[in-house]
Amino acid sequence: MTPESPGVSGPETPHSDLLAVLPRITQLSAAFSKGRLVERAAEAAGLTLDRPAIGVLLCLRTADGALRIGEIAERMQVVGPHITRQVQALEKRGLVQRVADPHDRRASLVEPTEVGREAADRYVTSLFGWFTDALADWAPRDRDDLARLLTRLADDVTARLARLEDED
Repeated sequence: MTPESPGVSGPETPHSDLLAVLPRITQLSAAFSKGRLVERAAEAAGLTLDRPAIGVLLCLRTADGALRIGEIAERMQVVGPHITRQVQALEKRGLVQRVADPHDRRASLVEPTEVGREAADRYVTSLFGWFTDALADWAPRDRDDLARLLTRLADDVTARLARLEDED
């Protein structure tokens, strides 16, 4: 055992491959937070929004169409009332709008306005620029592998967590 890995006895330890990955995920999360990546990208895009509002705007921008509050909450894995407050704040800024649900007149959908789409695009462009710089020395195959594996990890973890919640 080492001080860095209490309870880990060596390469024979079950899941030792994951023990090497989990600290890296934590490292990335801390780097993004401490490095203020979201805030820097928002500033570069001329946005004065907090993280949750940016998340809602991006969720709507990347959707195939307008979404219900519940759909936004599900995609962002948060509760509906939280999304309702964010949508109301984004509406006041003219970044999103409610539209009638064509399948249910009693319900409304939320979509970005043209100003909201442009703001989200500026934000994403800023983020892409940052990641492009960070990965500039990577071989194209390595970048492709990263995208493929991160997508797979995100999809598998999300599906597994959804199954756990369904069991509760």
